[in-house]
Amino acid sequence: MASKGAAPAAALQMWPLTKVPMVEPGDDLAGLLLSAVNHESLSLQAGDVLVCAQKIVSKAEHRQFALADVEPSPAAQQLAQETEKDPRLVELILQESTEVLRKKPGVIIVRHRLGLVGANAGIDQSNIDHDGDAQALLLPKDPDESASALVATIYARTATPVGVIVADSMNRPWRMGTIGGAIGCAGVEVLEDHRGGVDLYGRELKVTLINRADALAAAATLLMGETTEKIPAVLVRGIAPFETDQSAADIPRPLEEDMFR
Repeated sequence: MASKGAAPAAALQMWPLTKVPMVEPGDDLAGLLLSAVNHESLSLQAGDVLVCAQKIVSKAEHRQFALADVEPSPAAQQLAQETEKDPRLVELILQESTEVLRKKPGVIIVRHRLGLVGANAGIDQSNIDHDGDAQALLLPKDPDESASALVATIYARTATPVGVIVADSMNRPWRMGTIGGAIGCAGVEVLEDHRGGVDLYGRELKVTLINRADALAAAATLLMGETTEKIPAVLVRGIAPFETDQSAADIPRPLEEDMFR
């Protein structure tokens, strides 16, 4: 459900959290984030937003798998041959997807079970320890729930209401390069709906729907980086506090409105 929008922030401040250690399966991610905030000589304030890279959430939630443990199905073997990919990786892609939309050598575009459309179902093999054998890191099972759990845990420990965005790199049709996008959200305004309002000249707005969550994820990703920066989280301040039940599940366009299938 989209909101009617909050007042724009007067100023936006962002701090990269540089002291988050390498996350291991089962780690207390909320604790690591709070410690990293303290290392920057900061303290959380009501309305702050923590933008976390998907990788650290997936790692903490045991979403890393050894390809040696994956048995490719006949469908995966066929698609792997067509796309020149490891059939074990393709099997994981198919397990995480509801539909293969496009394919060619080196590329598989799918609709993820979360509704996201992108390459390889968001499965990544970069910046993870392969421990002597090929590994793959999958998206969290439920990124919105991951964000909600972090919000609840942080509030329980600090009595401070914050928002959390789980961000991941995404490609966009007809645009070169990746950009950060929100795949999990809690405690933040996701979609700011101006439909039914008016512009500067009194003309009714018909389609203006602002994706604030993706905008914040993209801005934070500029600070986190995409390669060897080792900055997996950013503290954002200046977003107007907003009571909302929105989540990242509200972002994917409904299939009946998809003109590009």
